[in-house]
Amino acid sequence: MKTTDLLAFDLAGSVELLKKSLADFSDADLLVRPAPGANHAAWQLGHLVNAEVGLVNAVAPGAVPAPPGEFSNRFTKGTAKSDDPATFPSKDEILRQLTRTRTATVTWVKGLSDADLEKPGPERMRSVTPTVAHLASMLASHVAMHLGQIQVIRRKLGKPVLF
Repeated sequence: MKTTDLLAFDLAGSVELLKKSLADFSDADLLVRPAPGANHAAWQLGHLVNAEVGLVNAVAPGAVPAPPGEFSNRFTKGTAKSDDPATFPSKDEILRQLTRTRTATVTWVKGLSDADLEKPGPERMRSVTPTVAHLASMLASHVAMHLGQIQVIRRKLGKPVLF
């Protein structure tokens, strides 16, 4: 197995776990905060998209298409405090964009050579992602970290424990 195969597997799998964890969420459930001041799932999902597009394109311009229209503007530090349903797209729209973004990232990773994996990571994240390989790994971990937060929301909503 090549390193890129393992990275692609982790990237694809983390988003699939996230989508399974959200399968029984309504649009209203996405706006439930796990604790006062914590980000709700709707914002977290859009943040995942924005972060991934920015980080991948910082090392491979154009590898991941930007979301359409005003999508990115709905998930900024300024909107993180909003509980207004009109601020955020529907669950289906957010998950479609997350899937598009992650699919593009997986395609990019699968096309990387060993030499590409050793190239420097994004300048602004170099301490955390010194190489492109570290970046790809961190993107899977980033989803997993938010998945943990979403599990707390599941518990708060009284939804069944999945795994």
